[in-house]
Amino acid sequence: MFRELNTPFYLKETASQTAGPYVHIGLAPKQAGFDIFENNFGNVLVTPETKGERIRLEGRVFDGSGALIRDVLLEIWQANAAGRYNHPADKQEDKPIDPSFRGWGRGTSDFQTGVYSFDTVKPGAVVGRHGKLMAPHINVWIVARGINIGLHTRVYFSDEQEANAKDPILNGIEWVERRKTLIAERSEKDGQVVYQFDVHIQGPNETVFFDV
Repeated sequence: MFRELNTPFYLKETASQTAGPYVHIGLAPKQAGFDIFENNFGNVLVTPETKGERIRLEGRVFDGSGALIRDVLLEIWQANAAGRYNHPADKQEDKPIDPSFRGWGRGTSDFQTGVYSFDTVKPGAVVGRHGKLMAPHINVWIVARGINIGLHTRVYFSDEQEANAKDPILNGIEWVERRKTLIAERSEKDGQVVYQFDVHIQGPNETVFFDV
């Protein structure tokens, strides 16, 4: 059977599959007990030279039944303390780039406790689309078994109430009550600033996720 040239030809959709147990071997091998890469992407984004307030972002991820997910993988992407991303697409030339801060990290939850963590700096406010100022935030990507497509969300900070009240993304969430699912609570542990951010994949406390 032949097909005429320039006639649309549609392929069948490939079957989807959730991220299985091998995701850690390829993306976070040390967590899986393998040391196969010379340079591993990790959950520590700072060096002694990095500018800004040192913080730890930590939390747990729960499934729709409220059960703890202990093998979740997370990636974060954020601006530096001045509010600028280390990326050519960021045109905020009035803000400095911190060469000691890449702004990207990858981490996994502990297989026993389910707790994930990132050691980073608190980001500054970023000018977004149409010149609107966005409150300090961290972008998060989440993948685990049972998730066909990675989930995108954001972390905002509980001590930035004034900035959060003006943030165009938070204000775009129609259900006001659900906005709090994006707020990380600030505390101090052993002299370190910690922001607690738990994620609920489904259920009554479901975290707000974004189509990116």
